Amino acid sequence: MATEKSLKNVPKKKSGAKAGVQKFGGFLSGMVMPNIGAFIAWGLLTALFIPTGWIPNKALASLASPMITFLLPLLIGYTGGTLVYGKRGGVVAAIATMGVIVGSSVTMFLGAMIIGPLSAYLMKKFDGLVEGKVHEGFEMLVNTFSAGILGGIISVVGFFAIGPAVGALTTALGQAALWITKVKLLPLIAVVVEPGKILFLNNAINHGIFDPVGISQVKEFGKSIFFLLESDPGPGLGILLAYWIFGKGTEKESAPGAVIIHFFGGIHEIYFPYVLMHPMLLLSVIFGGMSADLVFVLTGAGLVASPAPGSIIAEILMCPKGGLLPVLAGILTGTVVSLLISMPILKRVNLKNTDDNSFEMAKETVAQMKSGSKEEKSTEANETAENTDKAVSVDEIPSKIIFACDAGMGSSAMGETILKKKLKEAGIDIAVSHSAVNELPQDAEVVFTQESLEERAKQIVPNAHIITVENFLDSTPYDNYILALKAKIDQQK
Repeated sequence: MATEKSLKNVPKKKSGAKAGVQKFGGFLSGMVMPNIGAFIAWGLLTALFIPTGWIPNKALASLASPMITFLLPLLIGYTGGTLVYGKRGGVVAAIATMGVIVGSSVTMFLGAMIIGPLSAYLMKKFDGLVEGKVHEGFEMLVNTFSAGILGGIISVVGFFAIGPAVGALTTALGQAALWITKVKLLPLIAVVVEPGKILFLNNAINHGIFDPVGISQVKEFGKSIFFLLESDPGPGLGILLAYWIFGKGTEKESAPGAVIIHFFGGIHEIYFPYVLMHPMLLLSVIFGGMSADLVFVLTGAGLVASPAPGSIIAEILMCPKGGLLPVLAGILTGTVVSLLISMPILKRVNLKNTDDNSFEMAKETVAQMKSGSKEEKSTEANETAENTDKAVSVDEIPSKIIFACDAGMGSSAMGETILKKKLKEAGIDIAVSHSAVNELPQDAEVVFTQESLEERAKQIVPNAHIITVENFLDSTPYDNYILALKAKIDQQK
């Protein structure tokens, strides 16, 4: 592919530090993403029924406060505990989370993110200490009482210490956010947010940092601009439109589908590989984000809850009454600025690489036309693998293939669908599923994931065969893998 040559200057490996940051960010988002439905329910109730909502209703509006105060933090705490130590850890985490909720007047999202995993970790350590030391017949008694006692103790600590401390921190963050917004410096945050998204820290940034600040502002002002800073689809849309108009080969062909998935489906990860193909396009998303944020600030735009996924549909649904036009104006501005900056960059790249593009496309066409005996199929798989940055090999026929992305809800699901279809067409019966990279099962055999998540996947499932892709919509890696599978199946016949 033409895009593979342009990626040679992009580092394929990440440092352990970067993988660690992504792992931590993925863990934070892993506590929030499974509960997005609850956040959306709260956001819709707020947008519709509060006194300034679309259809004010005092009785129904009374649902909003208990949900944000108790339900959402408890869900986050329970999920965090489950990630650390299964359902047992989740139960202890929920008990402990009640302590920080009641111990502070501030909404305890950050508190739940801290005390939930911590309490589950302590429960796990306690069980490890007493394992094999409990007298026969007393196992259930020790299990139930240890969870209750430890959960109660941590809940008290949360009430007196963690809750007030996190409350003070949340208040300070909220005041800092108000100051940054007031002095019109908020657009500069795009310099950090947009590159962070490209490194697949988007969920951590949005749900781990912006959501707690945004929710505290909603309680006070009825809306928050912080729900727009990461979720704005405008800059990414500008990139994809530029590829659609000025791209070549596979880049151009895949862009229209990516536009729909990104803008209407809200899966922003779909445009990240397009930026990584030509890193100069980081300027497009940074300035697109800055211009959009500036319009948001100047027009007083804001949402009542986090639009997850970041679809234009979700953005509209989360708009407060009378707040639709400022949001749409900012998104449109970010799209136009990103598109205008991307145009000369892609034109320059295409002029320099016209011959390479044609040559790579010709090789790809030849590879697709090859067919024949077992030997030819095996040779085809090897030759195709040589034309990619990473060779595709099959040592054993797997019983299951897993697609992994950061949150396990968007781009990995698309890859799963594509490969399932291709395997079915090839007559190969192998189960395919998708997962968050942090939740990959230890018995995983073959894992498809983005290059930037390769190191994390190897840390979690070191014995699995990791296959990296630039773009989950690009069928070339799947075709190569299926060719290698066919060759292996033929050898075993």
